[in-house]
Amino acid sequence: MNQDYIQPDNWSIIEEGFEKDRVESSESLFSIGNGKMGQRANFEEQYSGETFQGSYIAGVYYPDKTKVGWWKNGYPEYFAKVLNAPNWIGINIFVNGETLDLNTCIKVEDYRRELNMKEGWYQRSFVATLPNNILIRVEATRFLSLELDEVGAIDYQIELISGDATITFQPYLDSGISNMDANWEEKFWETIEVSSSENQGFIVSKTLKTEFHACTFMQSEVLLNGKKVELEYKEEKEIDKISFSYKISAEKGDVVSLQKFAGYVTDMNHDRNELIAAAKNVVSTAVSIGYRGLLQDQKDAWEKTWEMADISISGDVKAQQGIRFNIFQLNQTYSGKDERLNIGPKGFTGEKYGGSTYWDTEAYCIPFYMATKDQQVARNLLSYRYNHLDKAIENAEKLGFTNGAALYPMVTMNGEESHNEWEITFEEIHRNGAMVFAIYNYVRYTGDFDYIPEKGLEVMIAVARFWQQRATFSNDKNKFMILGVTGPNEYENNVNNNWYTNFLAKWCIEYCLETLKKVKDGHAEDYDRIFGLTNLSDGELMKWKEVSDNMYFPYSDHLEVFLQQDGFLDKELIPVENLDKKHRPINQKWSWDRILRSCYIKQADVLQGFYFFEDQFEEKELARHFDFYEPLTVHESSLSPCVHSIQAAKLGRMKQAYEFYVRTARLDLDDYNHEVKEGCHITSMAGTWMSIVEGFGGMRIVNDQLSFNPRIPEEWDAYSFKVNFRNQIVKVEVSKEKTCFNLEGTAAINILVKGKSIEVHPNSAVEV
Repeated sequence: MNQDYIQPDNWSIIEEGFEKDRVESSESLFSIGNGKMGQRANFEEQYSGETFQGSYIAGVYYPDKTKVGWWKNGYPEYFAKVLNAPNWIGINIFVNGETLDLNTCIKVEDYRRELNMKEGWYQRSFVATLPNNILIRVEATRFLSLELDEVGAIDYQIELISGDATITFQPYLDSGISNMDANWEEKFWETIEVSSSENQGFIVSKTLKTEFHACTFMQSEVLLNGKKVELEYKEEKEIDKISFSYKISAEKGDVVSLQKFAGYVTDMNHDRNELIAAAKNVVSTAVSIGYRGLLQDQKDAWEKTWEMADISISGDVKAQQGIRFNIFQLNQTYSGKDERLNIGPKGFTGEKYGGSTYWDTEAYCIPFYMATKDQQVARNLLSYRYNHLDKAIENAEKLGFTNGAALYPMVTMNGEESHNEWEITFEEIHRNGAMVFAIYNYVRYTGDFDYIPEKGLEVMIAVARFWQQRATFSNDKNKFMILGVTGPNEYENNVNNNWYTNFLAKWCIEYCLETLKKVKDGHAEDYDRIFGLTNLSDGELMKWKEVSDNMYFPYSDHLEVFLQQDGFLDKELIPVENLDKKHRPINQKWSWDRILRSCYIKQADVLQGFYFFEDQFEEKELARHFDFYEPLTVHESSLSPCVHSIQAAKLGRMKQAYEFYVRTARLDLDDYNHEVKEGCHITSMAGTWMSIVEGFGGMRIVNDQLSFNPRIPEEWDAYSFKVNFRNQIVKVEVSKEKTCFNLEGTAAINILVKGKSIEVHPNSAVEV
């Protein structure tokens, strides 16, 4: 834990007291989004202190030219970047001509931020003494509408405390922005048009290279003591900025407010040549509904979301706050409405990792969306990869692979690889296996086998071809090996026979062969179509099987554990508990050379494999591997603690399971990795959900049925969650005394509880 200023609360993230050195961290933590756009919690008014300005539009990106010291063949030419979009939240405030700027105020008191997760709004309030000694109270509330998802709304209220004054609101749009994360310090937007129409402002801009077109828009209303007032305004236009100034005289005790309606329309959803017309329509609709109406719609939409997605915890406020923060951010980031979109590791909270798609989606996020929304949402995420299959084949061809072999990118926006670190781009090929595991995971959970012949099998064939070609036969060992790779544990680069990678390769081939038989037997026409489309042959299938049947796995006979890679036992094995705390985190304190030579694990590859494929290993094997690898793991990957929590719970080690849960649930709130100012870890937040549902709840799919083995941490009195299993909703309530199952559906289902089958009927509770 590196910070502890967020106040414990069941439904809100709360900060009290103004501290300049935590502004950027709070900008991340209080971020808001609605699936189509999002923004960091920057101040509306001017702020001259340290700040990380960020507003983002889903799907809009820029191919930032790669910057490396030594170019290697196969490098991607660019690193895709989510773009800091034109700023629409800005409202300059002047009181008797004095600028409101918290960095220059004489005093800031009663400062409070709240992110109300239950209702989906963000609010900031404070009392400020300006340099001219005028005292004001400010309350600014902001939200991004889930219903009207191209619109955001701000209610900025100022109360005069010390006496009469003239207040000037100056709402503006600004397209002269740049990315914090830019390789060559270039600007990524070009402003095309700045225009206005009857109190409405518009800026049309386009991204360079990718040529996404967007219209940023705004319209504002001024209120005095809650009643709208008509004011003359002054309009100012610049090359990339437009503002309106509204001046109003107020007396001591008056509350003056500006309600601003603003947002984006883009050519992803509208005619490029009609963006201003589309923006006028959208903002006019927002104004007609009004601020209060939009806010009520927001509350109603979030109530509906929470009805399905909530996890309730009794007896542990910090644990409750943590899981709801994670669920809230996941729902802000991705709604599932558009299969062109995906989930960036930082979502709408920052620019690190480029905002692109990683294997995190398939390995961690799909289970959350699959169980808390309609299965179509998870299907859309799979379709996203299917739609990029041709690009994945091109990626493999660039590295010398043939015959339709596919290598899915480590980082992408449009299917092309856009990560420029060689140990990631060329070696972290395990991501290919996650694509296939996600298909398998989806089918076993939803029962939607039709996805396989429709789309999934083509992906599986292309991935199997890659593994067969990537494997190297060793005459010495008479086995197939996979050389020169990096596993999920990125603290070991260019290793041979990473166990997790080898196991995935074998499994992918076997699963594809098995599935081909099922499709042949049950979908003969699809089988013939796919066989012809992919130019498969029986001879090629035999080559696949030869590789899978003879895959090499590094193993220690005396320790009875699979090894992360061939040379792992050559390292000096010093447990993390013996590592001086001044060296943590090692990725910020040590040279990369020292990290690579150490035994320390960013996240345990072998345990990740045991998590994916636990049905292939006995519990005593898991215990042996957990005991060997966990003491060497520094958990400096946000994806690490959740898997360890799930496995500790499976082993009945509830103290450890709880500690790992807290770490994953409050990773950002407590800033465990000392980096939250760069943005929140959105994709690993799905792992937090898994820690409870799969870890403490013990949910699995066994023989086509839901199975639970519920446990409860000592610190909790009870917890509950819902899962949408094959279009029937099962609610699970766990206390120290019992577990209760409720079914919201149309037909009874059988559930396994600790291995025993029970029947649950609709609208009828069963206690175990």
